[in-house]
Amino acid sequence: MHPIDIRKYKQELRLKCRERRTKMIAEEKAKLDKSIAENVRRLKEYRPAQTILIYMSTPIEVDTKEIIKNAWDDGKKVAIPRCTPGSRDMEFHYIDSFDCVSPGTFSVLEPDPALPVVTDFSGCLMIVPGMQFDMRGFRIGYGKGYYDRYMVRFKGISAGICYSDELKPFMYHGRYDRQVDIVVTDKRIKTCKTR
Repeated sequence: MHPIDIRKYKQELRLKCRERRTKMIAEEKAKLDKSIAENVRRLKEYRPAQTILIYMSTPIEVDTKEIIKNAWDDGKKVAIPRCTPGSRDMEFHYIDSFDCVSPGTFSVLEPDPALPVVTDFSGCLMIVPGMQFDMRGFRIGYGKGYYDRYMVRFKGISAGICYSDELKPFMYHGRYDRQVDIVVTDKRIKTCKTR
């Protein structure tokens, strides 16, 4: 068996997934996004979490605004990532409204850099983006490695979110890829690894 070219493999999956997502009907996507938000709220790990680390979604991603609003309604703190200029690192900053964000790296909404950074990971649940996940918690991200780097030092619980047809039995992964603990889709919650 020939060794797989992991970069080419991931890029092909990304392109197919991006194409599928761009063709989604807006009403259907909104319905699926709502189901995912409800399933995140049902997580047993969500209830005790004091802080939700979560990204600000782009149009082709699972919409995270409802998850963020739910977290605020449930009395939780919310923090979103900001890419560190000139590096492949990021930090999560606390936000208390959507007025605290503006376009940053890759035109993604990021927090004001003056806002406090999360340094204590106790009581944190991190919501991780991905194009696809597999049953073990490995994912196809967007190819920059920000989350894989961050997850090396993050000791809290991580949950990936994607649409149900993007949860696969198995995907190849690279040596630096990090697993999430849980994958949440519009149809199910899959525990991937025990801590």
